[in-house]
Amino acid sequence: MEPTLEAAQEVLRSQPFSLLLNAQITSFGPGSVELRIPITDQSKQQHGFVHGGVISYAADNALTFAGGAALGPAVVTSEYKINYIRPAKGQALVARANVVHAGKSQAVCQCQVFVVVDDREILCALAQGTIVSMNQPK
Repeated sequence: MEPTLEAAQEVLRSQPFSLLLNAQITSFGPGSVELRIPITDQSKQQHGFVHGGVISYAADNALTFAGGAALGPAVVTSEYKINYIRPAKGQALVARANVVHAGKSQAVCQCQVFVVVDDREILCALAQGTIVSMNQPK
């Protein structure tokens, strides 16, 4: 069965932390995903920028959903790395992830995180991670 946008949105709604951040999946297809998070005062750190943990969440969740599109819904992040390029200050975060390579049990994915400022997207972080299937025999 091909994963659908509706199924991905249902999974996201089952994640309490995603609900707290009001995260939404706006695009979902074979090996790719777009996650959007509105920037609120509660998502900022003391200098007025989006907290790195929120940016990291966006990258991690987008990577995992992209990997899940390739491997099936029962997946977790095995590892990931993130590079913060610039502070994020704007109206929303947009994380776009895609699968670089998928095997039977793991997928390597990449993600770009943008901050939306007055309808422009500015790159603020890059991430890469390995997503693994939980459906492998033990």
